[in-house]
Order: sequence, then C-alpha cells, then structure tokens
Amino acid sequence: MWWGREGLDDVPGEGVGMSHGTTDPDEPTAARRLALLNIVASVAFFVGGSLFALGAYFAQRDIGSLTTVNVTYLVGGFFFSLGGYTSVVIASNLTVSARMRWWSTQPARRDWASAVVLFAGTIFFAVSLVSAFAEGLTPRQSNGWIWLPDIIGCVCFLASGHLAMLAVGAGHVVVRVHELTWWVVVVNQVGSVLFFLAGVAAFTRPATSSAVDIGLVNWGTFAGAVCFAIGGLVQIFDKPTPTRTVVRPSHDQAH
Repeated sequence: MWWGREGLDDVPGEGVGMSHGTTDPDEPTAARRLALLNIVASVAFFVGGSLFALGAYFAQRDIGSLTTVNVTYLVGGFFFSLGGYTSVVIASNLTVSARMRWWSTQPARRDWASAVVLFAGTIFFAVSLVSAFAEGLTPRQSNGWIWLPDIIGCVCFLASGHLAMLAVGAGHVVVRVHELTWWVVVVNQVGSVLFFLAGVAAFTRPATSSAVDIGLVNWGTFAGAVCFAIGGLVQIFDKPTPTRTVVRPSHDQAH
C-alpha cells in the first residue's frame, strides 16, 4: 500500500495540540502497531497475488479441473480482501494514539480514500469469485454475476491506484524513482491496468458463449497478479510511520 500525510499535521478541532518538538509516550506503541499491520498487509498482498498468478497459470495451461482453478482464485481473493481491509486499518491509525482504530472516516485524505476504494474492489472481486462456482449460467447471467462485479473491482483498483499516486505526489502524478513508496504505487498500478485489460477480455459474447480473448484473460491476470505479489514484497520495507497531530483552535475558540 502507500501512505501520504495529507491532513495529518494540522487538524482543526478542540483541545490542546501536540507540538512537533514534544515526545508522545504513545508514539512507540503506535509505531509498533503500524509495523505489524504493514507486515500483515504486505504478506496478504503477496500471497493473494501469488495465488491469482497460480490460478491464471493453471487456467491457461489447462492444469487441474475448473474447480481447482476457482478455489485457487477464491483463496487468493480472500488474501486480497485481508490486505485491503488491513490497509484501511493502517490508514485509520497513522496518527499517534493509544487506542487502536479498526475503522475511521477521513475522505479528505487521499491515502485513506485509496485504501477504502481498494478494499471495496476486493469485495467486488469476491462476489465474482464466488459466482464462478455456479453451473449452467447463460452468457447474460455469467456477465451479470461474474463479469460485472469483476470489472467493477478492476475499476476500483485503478481508481485506488490513481488516488495513491496523487497522495504520494501531494496532489500531482509525479516520478520519484529514488523513493520506495513511489515504486510500490507504480508496480501496483501496473497490476491494476493489467487486471482491467483481463477483465474487459473476460466478457462473455452471447453469440459464442465464450470470452472475448481467453488468452488475455489468463495472461493479463497472471502478469497483474505478479505485480501485486512484487508490490507486497516491496511494501514490507516501506514502513508507515505514525504522525503526531497538531490541533488548531476552532473558529469559535479563536474568538
């Protein structure tokens, strides 16, 4: 995942703010919490990406049964969802606090929005992966229950990656080849593009009851999944750090 610092250093509200020159006793706890969560997310994306790549390879090489392929994808999807939710938890705990937050609402921050949209994408993928076990579907039913949630999930991944790039670049798409965070974002976004292309190619044509391009479906999924697996490995070394929040007096307090 990727972590910006938008809106974390200057938050309006009530109470006395934390100055950047003081030591917060909760900071070591917050740092350890983020480090552990980052490991969970990284491993989840690595395992999820690896299983998706394996499922795509099985499908392309006709290894095992269709059930084997679908189960491999489904387990991989579980790890993607785990990584997506853990990313939301990380984004919700970037400010120093003694209390663990399992969810927060911070739509003004692009890194938080990116994590939430990514998690939503994994849920759409899950719907598609579960629906793939249904038998005897017509092309219309297949497109409605399998293809549609899959392509929505792909769009969510693309949107999440774009928000992440804006978060890294402070509102702009930038090139920072010397920053590890930038590489995590770019590799994952390449994976999102490949997933999207594979998703488009997976549309079932009513006239033939077959996908538009099964080769692109499998190899696009394989390459995109490899990107996410690599991104997960790199993310282990791109550790998020807690930020102390400075609370500004509200307008009423100022008067």
